[in-house]
Amino acid sequence: MKILIIGSKGFIGSHTFRFFKDKYSETFGADVSVDYADEKYFNIEATNSDFNDIFENHQFDFCINCSGAASVPDSLVHTFKDFTLNTVNVFKILESIKKHNPSCKFINLSSAAIYGNPQQLPIKESDDFAPVSPYGFHKKFAEEILQEYYRLFNIPTCSLRIFSAYGEGLQKQLLWDLFQKTQTQENIQLFGTGNETRDFINVKDIIQCIELVMQKGTFEAEVYNIANGEQISIKKIAELILSETNFNGNLSFSGDERKGDPLFWVADIEKIKTLGYKQKIELAHGIKNYIKWVKDFK
Repeated sequence: MKILIIGSKGFIGSHTFRFFKDKYSETFGADVSVDYADEKYFNIEATNSDFNDIFENHQFDFCINCSGAASVPDSLVHTFKDFTLNTVNVFKILESIKKHNPSCKFINLSSAAIYGNPQQLPIKESDDFAPVSPYGFHKKFAEEILQEYYRLFNIPTCSLRIFSAYGEGLQKQLLWDLFQKTQTQENIQLFGTGNETRDFINVKDIIQCIELVMQKGTFEAEVYNIANGEQISIKKIAELILSETNFNGNLSFSGDERKGDPLFWVADIEKIKTLGYKQKIELAHGIKNYIKWVKDFK
């Protein structure tokens, strides 16, 4: 089996690359970072990406796109950059596959951000979209591109709507930011009320989902929620982190909503469970491992 992982230097991409490289010798990576040591790595131009040479010279069985921007706040400031990385590049990849490697099965990492503030919980894949950030809109556009290339050109595609991903190697978002605050502040304040909820999934379980889709997915432009179906409050996740760091200060919430952030999330995961998904990394254990990693990282 020959696999290409685009965005192989990023958080989810690097985990995915290592996992499949250990299983399949013909696993290739691609990203904007220069890597002279790995012969099975393609350097992508950050400002003028082109994937034609890759797919013209190699025939892949699967392409897993882990690339793109992954910051809601940044998408509000650098909107065109977010659109380019999350939407335009997906179009470029699929156009190259159509021209040179039309049998390649394409998996794109989408996001629960396309749902915005849902009308009901848990969120099903069939529910309406209501993005509240440019990031959410751009991920929605990318899914529509995957549908376009499947329906019009018969390119096998699949979108994975990832909820709140975490794990060793993550250097942004709540877990990372909160740990950094514990190192310098005695009184920590976060946005919101603390009652907002998310559905967390460890990166190792995300990879489990990717592999299940590769093995059993139909690649008819289908979509899957990638989560654990557990509604966890921001306050609870913060308390777990603070407990692991032995933080003795105070935690409070400003009451102010951060623009672009939805309020409540929990996924219906029956669809991915039909492929055999079972959570392997419980949240408390995953947080413990993350804090250990971030302490060693420092």
